[in-house]
Amino acid sequence: MDYINMTYEEACHYAPVEEPARQYFFMEYCKALLQKLQEVSGKVPFTFHIATFGCQMNSRDSEKLQGILETIGFVETDSEEADFVLYNTCTVRENANQRVYGRLGYLNSLKKKNPNMMISLCGCMMQEEEVVAKIKKSYRFVDIIFGTHNIFKLAELMAERLEKKKMVVDIWEGTDRIVEDLPTDRKYPFKSGVNIMFGCNNFCSYCIVPYVRGRERSRSPKDIVEEIRKLSEDGVIEIMLLGQNVNSYGKNLDEPVTFAELLTQVDQIEGLERIRFMTSHPKDLSDELIEAMKNSKKVCRHLHLPLQSGSSRILKAMNRSYTKEQYLELVEKIRTAMPDISLTTDIIVGYPGETEEDFLETLDVVKKVRFDSAFTFIYSKRTGTPAAKLESQIPEDVIKDRFDRLLTEVQKISSEVCGRDEHTEQKVLVEDVNDHAEGLLTGRMGNNTTVHFKGDASLIGKIVNVYLEESKGFYYMGTLRP
Repeated sequence: MDYINMTYEEACHYAPVEEPARQYFFMEYCKALLQKLQEVSGKVPFTFHIATFGCQMNSRDSEKLQGILETIGFVETDSEEADFVLYNTCTVRENANQRVYGRLGYLNSLKKKNPNMMISLCGCMMQEEEVVAKIKKSYRFVDIIFGTHNIFKLAELMAERLEKKKMVVDIWEGTDRIVEDLPTDRKYPFKSGVNIMFGCNNFCSYCIVPYVRGRERSRSPKDIVEEIRKLSEDGVIEIMLLGQNVNSYGKNLDEPVTFAELLTQVDQIEGLERIRFMTSHPKDLSDELIEAMKNSKKVCRHLHLPLQSGSSRILKAMNRSYTKEQYLELVEKIRTAMPDISLTTDIIVGYPGETEEDFLETLDVVKKVRFDSAFTFIYSKRTGTPAAKLESQIPEDVIKDRFDRLLTEVQKISSEVCGRDEHTEQKVLVEDVNDHAEGLLTGRMGNNTTVHFKGDASLIGKIVNVYLEESKGFYYMGTLRP
């Protein structure tokens, strides 16, 4: 097909209706347009840069976006002085939006020097009407804007921008469509994230995610297993199953499948050695899932189980659908089944209306559970969420005092708990060359603890035996064993 002489209207006419075939058509069309631009400008190759903000879901989306851009013919650069710059945005906290606005001014100065430069914004932040309105009014130099539901359309949107030479905005408010099987450039050849579901139905009062990611929709288990099987055949030995709430996977399928059942199917894939998943909501973590984890030799002994608060009163206000007592019972059940499990969590300090007694309840849970580590956050008012409208906001000095006390307790416990495997030999997946010390490699144990040890870069991507010489509180120094 003569893509190079085809108009955009003709491309839309000839493009297949079905996805992802339609997007592969537009990738070829954009490749022809890019070649034409290169001939005119005399510049080869055209470069791209992706900046990813936020969670593992965004990171996985960026791998797909990168795969699309490379298929079109762009070459990656680590500089924003590129021909195509894409920000995959996060909007969990309001200051994340401000960071993007701040960077856009700099990109505008670069674009003035490079007439061929294109700037694109996608991700959660773009799902907010007021954000898109602000960009259309104040940042007219942005070329392409799209959201979380249609990242697969990048090539088609680029084709429209190259032809019409004006800002292209394509935001979907919601969708039941899931388009996979797109080109993907993985950050690591030996491990990968795999989306199993999208969206969230929980509507925690402080969280914007359900409003920007949409309602829960699950991929078919057949498609997930097939994707992981192909990844395994391509050398991937560790996968991370991704979803806003993986424990509720499968509920909206025509033939419902539980997350435990999916986990059991994935466990049987040959070549795969490690299975991880996140994030788990305590209210949906079933006895069936605990049993599936217990019986698996591939599911890593690590579970991220967000607490958010130890106060049942605050948990109710947060719309978390469990109490302090239910959380502690669940932890006991998990540890009875898997005594060697590593538990990590998220905790918010200073939620509106939180009293000193509520905070002490949180400290009590931290002391009783003894988490391996905890991501601790100061409550951040997020416009668009129910909690942002509450009048009982906590004074900053009170929040800071509580946060410091929590952090001290978490770090004290973590340094004690994380040293439990000192002077034992453990299996470690070698991930990278250590940035800070020459001759050292960095890897992770099954429980997600970091280990540094001397070794050759040829070991990256392999699981090796390492003797843990010394615990440094949050990581180990080890010695490679035969």
